Amino acid sequence: MKALAVIVLLGAGAAAGAAAVTYWPDSHAHVAQAAGAANGEREILYYRHPHNPSVTSPEPRKDEMGMDFIPIYAGGGDAAAPGTVSISPVVQQNMNVRIGSVARGDLARLVETVGFVDYDEATLSHVHLRTQGWIEDLSVRTTGERVEEGQLLFRLYSPELVNAQEELLHVVRRGGSAAPARERLRALGVSAAEIAEIERAGQPHRLISVRAGQGGVVESLNVREGMFVTPGTEVMTIADLSQVWVIADLFEHQVDAVSRGDAAHVKLPFRPGERLEGKIDYIYPSLNSPTRTVQVRLAFDNPGERLKPGMYADVQLTTRLLQGVLYLPAEAVIRTGRQDRVILALGEGRFQAREVQVGRRANGDLEIIEGLQEGERVVLSGHFLLDSEAAASAELGRMSEEEEEAVDEVWADGRLLAIDPDARLLNVDHEPIPLLGWPAMVMDFAVADDLELDGLHAGLAMRFRMREREAFVYEITAIEPAAHDH
Repeated sequence: MKALAVIVLLGAGAAAGAAAVTYWPDSHAHVAQAAGAANGEREILYYRHPHNPSVTSPEPRKDEMGMDFIPIYAGGGDAAAPGTVSISPVVQQNMNVRIGSVARGDLARLVETVGFVDYDEATLSHVHLRTQGWIEDLSVRTTGERVEEGQLLFRLYSPELVNAQEELLHVVRRGGSAAPARERLRALGVSAAEIAEIERAGQPHRLISVRAGQGGVVESLNVREGMFVTPGTEVMTIADLSQVWVIADLFEHQVDAVSRGDAAHVKLPFRPGERLEGKIDYIYPSLNSPTRTVQVRLAFDNPGERLKPGMYADVQLTTRLLQGVLYLPAEAVIRTGRQDRVILALGEGRFQAREVQVGRRANGDLEIIEGLQEGERVVLSGHFLLDSEAAASAELGRMSEEEEEAVDEVWADGRLLAIDPDARLLNVDHEPIPLLGWPAMVMDFAVADDLELDGLHAGLAMRFRMREREAFVYEITAIEPAAHDH
């Protein structure tokens, strides 16, 4: 016999836009009363459809197949919800379970990081020449040597400078205007005092003196006695250490917490108890790719040059308040890298895992952006074991749901009560179907167009096979007469 396909229309027909289904709950079906399922000490918030959680009712009722709506209790839902575990008080004590509350208020953030002392770039002076020549009488011999403003650094022999001096003296002897010749020497880097000395002497200087434009220490020295240099040669760099920078590194999630002008406190590991007070002077605009950090700059006066470039420092940045935020102790949040979650304490020894979205960290607290409400109770310690149990519970619930979803074809027993050939409907009194959670009942089924109704008659005892074609819609794919009906 060819298989017969029957469509069972489940769910709210009006809401789904489908035709209403006529059914008669069987008198011998087991019907549980919702009121009997409620615990007298727990308040029932509402009742939920057993198959469609989006359908609720404020009072007890039955679904389209005569099954009771599930009561949902105050304090976190029904105890059997996936992801919920129950722990006795003795076990809680043995696990050292501590519970705290979600609060709302202001958080003061303190960003702690490390930094290093560096030169103040505004006080660096680079020594370059404006002509080419040879270094003679080099008076600065080593890096780190201290120099004073105006101190002789070296002398330079340059044919170009000798020629420029001779032009100046030639103009002076002829009584012409010496201003252009003097300006040329100034442009080549000769000081006004040395130009005046050349005019007084009446003869060119073979060596031109180069002096320090500022005091400080020689940060780099790139020449030696007798070297040939050009304008592109960086002869040396002089650094003034009366003021220095402290460069601190911040991770990406810390950058938004700080702004220019925030207070900064610097402690030096080699000087216990000493603390420098300053402010954020500048936040660099780019990210350092290798370290994935952003640098911030702090400026400090350096009397006695106690701070040496290259020294390490511990840096604390006091940032602006986070006002009116929801937060909880950071120890309550289980961070796995893929998901952040907490363990809710529902009361009466019940606990449930819940995913949360966390924000900024302030000392030992974490801002909660989503997932919790003020006043909810969360587990602070012992939550890893609870989380493991809740995960196992949720996994079992998921597997059960998958098993239900995986039900492709189901066999059931029943008796054919009536046939409507024109509408191609069968009225069937079927036995309970445990795999679908259906009680025994009388229902109308539609017959697929490609199936024949020949051979079917009222009173036929049969076994029929169904499969779910879409949500709450089943097709019967085969009908076999029961053995005692032959």
